[in-house]
Amino acid sequence: MNYLWKPSANLIENSILNKFTKYLDLDFDKNFKSLWRWSVENPDIFWSKFWDFSKIIGDKGNEIIIKDKIFNKSKFFPDSKINYSENILKKRTKDIAVNFLSEQGFEEKISWQELYQKVCRFSSYLKKSNLKKGDRVAAYVPNKIENIISFLGCAKNGIIWSSCSPDFGPQGVIDRFKQIKPKMLITCDYYFYNGKKINILDKVDEILKQIPSIKTVIAYNYNNQDKKDLKNFVRFDEAIKEDLDVTFERFEFNHPIYILFSSGTTGKPKCITHGAGNVLIEHNKEFMLHCDIRDNEKLFYYTTTGWMMWNWLVGGLATGSSIFLYDGAPVYPKIDTLLEYCQNKKINLFGVSAKYIDHLKNENYNSKNLDLRSIKIITSTGSPLAEESFNYIYKNIKKDVHLASIAGGTDLVGCLVLGNLFSNVYKGEIQGQSLGIDVDVFTDDGKSTADGEKGELVVKQPFPSMPVKFWGDDNGEKYHKAYFTKYKNIWHHGDFIERTSDNGFIMRGRSDSTLNPGGVRIGTSEIYQQVEDIDFITEGLVVGQDFDDDVRIILFVTTKNNQELNDEKIKSIKSKIRKNCSPKHVPTIIIKVPEIPKTKSGKIVELAVRQVINGEQINNKEAIANPDSLEFFKNLPQLAQK
Repeated sequence: MNYLWKPSANLIENSILNKFTKYLDLDFDKNFKSLWRWSVENPDIFWSKFWDFSKIIGDKGNEIIIKDKIFNKSKFFPDSKINYSENILKKRTKDIAVNFLSEQGFEEKISWQELYQKVCRFSSYLKKSNLKKGDRVAAYVPNKIENIISFLGCAKNGIIWSSCSPDFGPQGVIDRFKQIKPKMLITCDYYFYNGKKINILDKVDEILKQIPSIKTVIAYNYNNQDKKDLKNFVRFDEAIKEDLDVTFERFEFNHPIYILFSSGTTGKPKCITHGAGNVLIEHNKEFMLHCDIRDNEKLFYYTTTGWMMWNWLVGGLATGSSIFLYDGAPVYPKIDTLLEYCQNKKINLFGVSAKYIDHLKNENYNSKNLDLRSIKIITSTGSPLAEESFNYIYKNIKKDVHLASIAGGTDLVGCLVLGNLFSNVYKGEIQGQSLGIDVDVFTDDGKSTADGEKGELVVKQPFPSMPVKFWGDDNGEKYHKAYFTKYKNIWHHGDFIERTSDNGFIMRGRSDSTLNPGGVRIGTSEIYQQVEDIDFITEGLVVGQDFDDDVRIILFVTTKNNQELNDEKIKSIKSKIRKNCSPKHVPTIIIKVPEIPKTKSGKIVELAVRQVINGEQINNKEAIANPDSLEFFKNLPQLAQK
């Protein structure tokens, strides 16, 4: 297969990945698969050497891995001691550490020196407030610099952080934070989205009524120039006036650092608890070895504080890179707002959701008027990146760029499959496995698949960034159910995936949304790849409907400029799917809809739609960004059971 992009010999030679192989004093002939295989066959050497190579500050200890017969009871660096914030705040210069841009156009920034000082002052405030190691602090906030300071202050003291973006309604926040009993809430007065100013403080009273564990609320103004009233809450700028606390107590490697939440579309959100050392070493590895990020570079991921990519982006500070925040709608006030930010700030890593790239493609946007020479890598996640979107990036955004489709999730705050600079980029494919993580693709009966065969994404050996636990799941029952029920003592990730002959991977959709017409298993992304390349379609959603003792495929689409979906267009959609996939992939019924339901992070909510059309109860509408859109799917006459 023809590649879309090939790293130059010079790029490979000077890559951090190549420097690391030389550091290992092993010769893999710049073959990524050989390096990956060695890393999973020698995990203790790999992780120990990478600790040293990435210059983690702390006491490594003597043991690297204590393996337990129960997968997730295995421990990495069991006698080590680290402080996450000490590793993030290595620099004390006047260079910019974090830059913030609002969709309203105003910017704020903070230097490494100021960041260090404000984190130390906030750490002092937390101690004076009698918050101790293991206590929880929750944040209901837009994507601003104050959150970075607050989070690092908590991590410095061994306090556990958890954040929600302000687009969650009060009930969504309560469903999450009430489970973890935070003592403190950090919030903001308002935020902007798509030109609209939205008040946050109005929702806080309801949250406080429902979560009695919160004793203190700290609030800040969205715009630092705006000193508006913050009710009777503690002002953030007052909390960072305390004396500098420059001590960095070191905690055990897997001491909890933050709690992330599952999407909650299948019940109450799971409280996925991650360890400080676990995420530090994993993020260092992903940024350095997979993304080739080094000191003084610039990282920008478009994310909210409620998506794991926020935690990932903050981890980039440990490389000595500065990070760039954006708060607001990605295409407001104009379609290329984010790309213009990349141009103006000379961003090196630009990260977005696959849906953002699909949107630019559907709008036929071309970046020819922008100077994007600084961007060396574009990372895409959230959902599979369609083949045509790969082509689109190289044709319309940047010809010479490392395009890395990456996949993993909240479960590990990182990636199982992602990019690297030893491999070529092929359309529709993720380049390879995450180093040190024993990734495989299994058949239903637990055998490794052949190239071109679809199966379940699994991990066969313990890895550092496994969650420490699910909060409140004292006997580990929910944890076990989430990852270990399908295969005995093998991590089952819940993605339907295909391995390619190039050692690449093609994501075929979530396992729980795969389709089974006539007993043939089909990944939803196989249909999306075809549908979203049709010029009159903006987006699609495909589900299986129980029908006549079988399953029939139903495709819902939104159209450009609300075009009518006539018989001729339906015929052309079916024809394209039949030709490029198979007759089994062809939807029985295609219906135009006003809006596609999505989660807060922009993922299509197939499961909720499937539940609606099959007459089942929807478990948690709070997790859906546009829950009213589900009304359309109720009692559709076209889907009536005859």
